[in-house]
Amino acid sequence: MSAFNLQTCARSNILKLVPYRCARDDYKDDGSNILLDANENAFGPSLPAANYDATLHRYPDPHQIELKQQFCDLRNIASPSPVKPTEPIKPENMFLGVGSDECIDALLRMFCIPGKDKILTCPPTYGMYSVSAQVNDVEVVKVNLKPDFSADVDAIAAVLSAPGSEEIKLVYLCSPGNPTGKLIDPEAVATLLNHPTWNGVIVVDEAYIDFAPEGSSVAPWVTAFPNLVVMQTLSKAFGLAAIRLGASFTSPEIATVLNSLKAPYSISSPTSALASAALSTEGLEVQRKKVAAIIAERDRLVAELPKIEGVGKFLGGFASNFLLVEMLNKEGTPCNTVAVKAYESLAETRGVVVRFRGKEHGCTGCLRITVGTPEENSTLLERLAEVVKEARA
Repeated sequence: MSAFNLQTCARSNILKLVPYRCARDDYKDDGSNILLDANENAFGPSLPAANYDATLHRYPDPHQIELKQQFCDLRNIASPSPVKPTEPIKPENMFLGVGSDECIDALLRMFCIPGKDKILTCPPTYGMYSVSAQVNDVEVVKVNLKPDFSADVDAIAAVLSAPGSEEIKLVYLCSPGNPTGKLIDPEAVATLLNHPTWNGVIVVDEAYIDFAPEGSSVAPWVTAFPNLVVMQTLSKAFGLAAIRLGASFTSPEIATVLNSLKAPYSISSPTSALASAALSTEGLEVQRKKVAAIIAERDRLVAELPKIEGVGKFLGGFASNFLLVEMLNKEGTPCNTVAVKAYESLAETRGVVVRFRGKEHGCTGCLRITVGTPEENSTLLERLAEVVKEARA
């Protein structure tokens, strides 16, 4: 049984927030009203006729209930053991933000007193947790992933049990990990959620969850744990990075506070419309076909990359749309010098951009390579072979 208590964990000034309200919260518009309440431009948007949308001069829906329900429908299908929720996720369990990054920052503002409180991360991991913490003057406690990039549950639990742990308010777990591509064991997540003395929140970042096996998301667990937040995004598997929409699932109590502290109207009408189309029956059919194509190409790269002389092992897992792979020197050792040379030569002379990850914990000599189209992957394989040979000369 978790020791979580929202009233003592969150910042008191944030809990007292009264959300911004507009007249349309009180008087719902059915399309027939004369709307003279929000100082909008009644003459419509200033756009050429070809781009004209007669709704763009009106502020967007601040609550997005229908869109939230679509997200709930998507995730209310299955969840991993050992937790079996007894009730479905509902719109009141949701927070929508400008990408997952808005939720990362909002959670810090909700729970962490600047200059006093801390968060815990598990390197190697997504860099924005630390960036947002620094912006908010919040210290980062680090517990490295194990050599196989699984979560070190015993070490995390020990930190959360130690004197001073009351200052750690958030634990960020990336699953599938970035740059590791590995799912966090659901048993590990459940163990941390049930920590008997720590009063804090477990945040599971599932940006790449749709590339993992079906039923891997722990989002349905939010109805069973009051101290869980699960972040997802339409940027990756749905291919909608440009609309900047992140979705977070949590308890109604946490969701209420997150929605109170966010800026009003932060999700634009075009963003909402595109997201709704992507989550429709037709949109999900398209998404599944494209994810299947990406997974097929990922499998192809897993088979072909090791055939290149100087390419070593894959590290982490295969639950994402990228691969973390070692570059080896002549002695067969993972080598940052070779990896950097290959990375720079690919971008500067071959027109292929990947990511160097060799400076992160446990990633010596590694490049992170996103799965591209068949044509892009063929070009990558050809040109990577060239630059690795040059880098090892």
